[in-house]
Amino acid sequence: MSGADYPLFEYAPYETSLASKMVDVIKYEKLDILHVHYAIPHAAVAYMARQILKSHGIIIPVVTTLHGTDITLVGADKTFAPVVEFSINNSDGTTAVSKMLKDETEKMFNIDDPIEVIYNFIDFERFRKVDKDHFRMALAPDGEKVLIHVSNFRKVKRVEDVIKVFNTVHKQIPAKLLLVGDGPERNVCEALCRELGVCDDVRFLGKQDAVEELLAIADVFIIPSQNESFGLAALEAMACEVPVVSTNIGGLPEVNIDGKTGFLCDVGDVEAMAEKVLYILEDEDRHKQFRKNALEHAQKFDIEYILPQYVKYYEQVIAMVGDSVETI
Repeated sequence: MSGADYPLFEYAPYETSLASKMVDVIKYEKLDILHVHYAIPHAAVAYMARQILKSHGIIIPVVTTLHGTDITLVGADKTFAPVVEFSINNSDGTTAVSKMLKDETEKMFNIDDPIEVIYNFIDFERFRKVDKDHFRMALAPDGEKVLIHVSNFRKVKRVEDVIKVFNTVHKQIPAKLLLVGDGPERNVCEALCRELGVCDDVRFLGKQDAVEELLAIADVFIIPSQNESFGLAALEAMACEVPVVSTNIGGLPEVNIDGKTGFLCDVGDVEAMAEKVLYILEDEDRHKQFRKNALEHAQKFDIEYILPQYVKYYEQVIAMVGDSVETI
């Protein structure tokens, strides 16, 4: 019987196994730095791995990137908050994917050192507008405008609002709606489509590996979330020259520039969102300008620009840890 098969473990001990794997990889690949994502569980696990390595005379700097749910959801739970705070403060460097997330983290926790904002990046080799007119013809054969939403269909994404926005737009102009993704709210959304009588013009496409091919044929991207720490899905759409109509919460205003790359609306204001979608679509020249603006702003998040920021930060952290070791 192997240790993993021992009846003590009803479930595989993920954190312990991961810490052991971190130790193994760092020792034998001779890593210079360990970069983990999310305070819980990965920064906490990294701390365990670092302590084990320290007992072997190996010092490994740890950088933690905060993405949002580890702060706004898990971190907001008082039972997890001490671990989140400890994990951040025991990282040698901490980054956040938006200024909003940095500010929220520093408000919620007693953070010892400044958090660096390094935005999520976009790979333009993948996310770019390409000719998929044949694909568009299959989904919108009569020249209908194509609206799109991509998410994991959780309540926080408010996918029902997307359908309500589409229902209003659909009454004004010929349009199709592509819903990409899957999750617990899908059944509710399907029922709403039937209730509103828009099923024939809504496509539930489920999870898609090549989402960029769907974005390439879209005219407007809708993201009505009640919480987004950054809004990577919106950025991916913008990279494909799709203007965005979104809520004005979290990190979305840092991605979607109101009146330029699209529009920002209050959470739940489906009338305003529908109005903005129609405003973008009803004038072809205006639509082209929004497309151009969306691409130009998305290019600021190009991996070629963001990646060097991480490299520079790694170098700073490695130097800082090296200096602290020398002074001991």
